[in-house]
Amino acid sequence: MAAIRITPEEWEIVKTKFRRKYNHLSDEDLAFEPGKEDELVGRLANRVKRTRDYVLFTLKKGLADLEGNRL
Repeated sequence: MAAIRITPEEWEIVKTKFRRKYNHLSDEDLAFEPGKEDELVGRLANRVKRTRDYVLFTLKKGLADLEGNRL
């Protein structure tokens, strides 16, 4: 069971924020399929050299304020 659920619409917004913070990420790094959130978190954690928990926290923070500009 994934620790986070993201819709494709939510991901489009959060992806923009994540790319702004980590501008070295490629489209492949940020590729997302609904139901494969765990894969996304693992891939992002590896690419930004952070823990899975950090990436989860960051994604949840972005999801909590989709209207905001910050991550």
